[in-house]
Amino acid sequence: MNDINSNQMELSEEQCEELISTLKARFEKNMNRHKGLEWANVQAKLEATSEKLWSLNEMERTGGEPDVVGLDKKTGEYIFYDCSAETPKGRRSVCYDHEALEARKEHKPEDSAINMAADMGIELLTEEQYRELQKLGNFDLKTSSWVVTPADIRKLGGALFCDRRYGNVFLYHNGAESYYAARAFRGSLRV
Repeated sequence: MNDINSNQMELSEEQCEELISTLKARFEKNMNRHKGLEWANVQAKLEATSEKLWSLNEMERTGGEPDVVGLDKKTGEYIFYDCSAETPKGRRSVCYDHEALEARKEHKPEDSAINMAADMGIELLTEEQYRELQKLGNFDLKTSSWVVTPADIRKLGGALFCDRRYGNVFLYHNGAESYYAARAFRGSLRV
């Protein structure tokens, strides 16, 4: 990695403090998402890893409103998901992956969900994770979010997305090269 990229992936002390303050306020406001977890422990983990803070900042910067949704007791890692009410604004109008982006002959979107997630250092939610998130609140009532698509579906040109309508979570399919102003992706990060 060259110096420019490594510098871009580090936050200043001021940016770190601001992000941690934002995450703490969100954590305290939404205790139902992480019952039994204590902020001091989360903050200690965050302060120990600048790379993860950079990824969380990217989630925040693009409108994801990341929050802790669990603790992996085996690894000791805190699990963050994008918890914005609607799919993150700064990630909309993207197709599913790089292959789909390259397949479009005209009217290409600027990027793909898989590329953006990789650049941010996060992963797209799986359908299972998306359904777990929906147990914590009502998300994507007006928008939709790409989710990890099984290889057999992707091989045939499809990709999966989810949303919540009529009090239920739905899983749909679309061509992987499609993109819409109301569709982005939600990510996860382990810290």
